[in-house]
Amino acid sequence: MAAENQSERVGWTDDGVPVSALFDDPYFSKADGLAETRHVFLGGNHLPERFRDGFRIAELGFGTGLNLLATLIAWQATGVAGQLHFTSFEAFPMPAGDMARALGAFPEARAVAGPLLDHWAARRRQFDLGPVTVEVIVGDARESLPQWRAKADAWFLDGFSPAKNPELWGEGLLAEVARHTAPGGTFATYTAAGFVRRALQAAGFQVERRAGYGRKRHMSVGRYPDGGERGQ
Repeated sequence: MAAENQSERVGWTDDGVPVSALFDDPYFSKADGLAETRHVFLGGNHLPERFRDGFRIAELGFGTGLNLLATLIAWQATGVAGQLHFTSFEAFPMPAGDMARALGAFPEARAVAGPLLDHWAARRRQFDLGPVTVEVIVGDARESLPQWRAKADAWFLDGFSPAKNPELWGEGLLAEVARHTAPGGTFATYTAAGFVRRALQAAGFQVERRAGYGRKRHMSVGRYPDGGERGQ
């Protein structure tokens, strides 16, 4: 696993969008990153309507934590009783100061971000945000995901662009995503790259292309069959 000091180096566009210096790719849409998260990752996984006590989300690429906060807001808005589990795999954690600056662009997310930022600045990677139990596993997901002992009901596949961060979209890792998906579980991702969709199909997902957010024409979603469907 990567050492914690292997943190991200963040640059900024003139309009305040954080850009990974390691991968030369922005962290979220210039149009509205929070709306993009809701369209792609929540909507793409049919959330919040699938929420229930014990629901488990897993994510490739923690980034600014915006997906986590959008999920927290959605969970609290539904009034579902119980606990949500959120696990994210992140090789290069964003420095706490940059995270705070990035989240400042979204008042709704920033309003609930205080506890996350406090934990992050203290380098705590396992913590609770009210009803959400959070675990951020730092290191190369190709090494850490195979060791993970849980299975997700929904995956947020949110690595940087496949063209710039191909390691997070390879067949081997996506096969591990499938292996760590509960029967009937789902994934959503902003990318519609053909090789990514083919790798997810090869891993066992039923994959479809949908309308993307903003200027992105398409995104990808999919479902992992339950035992009965795989046996047909």
